[in-house]
Amino acid sequence: MIGKRKKEEKRSTDSPDIEEIGQETIEEQGNQENSSSGLKNGSDSETASAQGFYEQITELNDKYLRLYSEFDNYRKRTLKEKIELNKYASADIITKLLPVLDDFERAIRAFDITTDVGKSLKEGVILIFNKFFSILNQQGLEQMRTAGESFDTDFHEAITSVPVAAPEQKGKIVDEVEKGYLLNGKVIRYAKVVVGS
Repeated sequence: MIGKRKKEEKRSTDSPDIEEIGQETIEEQGNQENSSSGLKNGSDSETASAQGFYEQITELNDKYLRLYSEFDNYRKRTLKEKIELNKYASADIITKLLPVLDDFERAIRAFDITTDVGKSLKEGVILIFNKFFSILNQQGLEQMRTAGESFDTDFHEAITSVPVAAPEQKGKIVDEVEKGYLLNGKVIRYAKVVVGS
């Protein structure tokens, strides 16, 4: 009997009761349900997050397409404006020069009428020249001064050099073959000169 009791006590301490096993099984099932509901909630939040990313990508793509379209339209518009500007850039200066053209036509007609051609021709040409130069001067054109100036390669182009008697004339401009011009301070034509050596 004593041996039988010891075996039963030993069995009872070594192996858990059926009630305990049942309780553990119920707890495990509850944990599994909780974890599966957690997965369900996690997948819902992942779906919502993915949906948010998709909407953000769509919005950014739409903004990019609009920006690209606006830039393309801007590029085409500026190209068209540039072509038109180049086409009609000289319209302003030509309009200002038309009165000079009219004066030349009047002078040509006056040749047929006037008998004393010499003096009136000279006065007419001087008048037209002054008017013409005045219009160009208003646009920023100015003549270079060369007489007696030192030769400067930034403004002058030496055609030739001639020997000079006076030592102070060496390296100076002796004669001007073709006038030089500046437009708003920038050289647009170098003066062709003869330099003393």
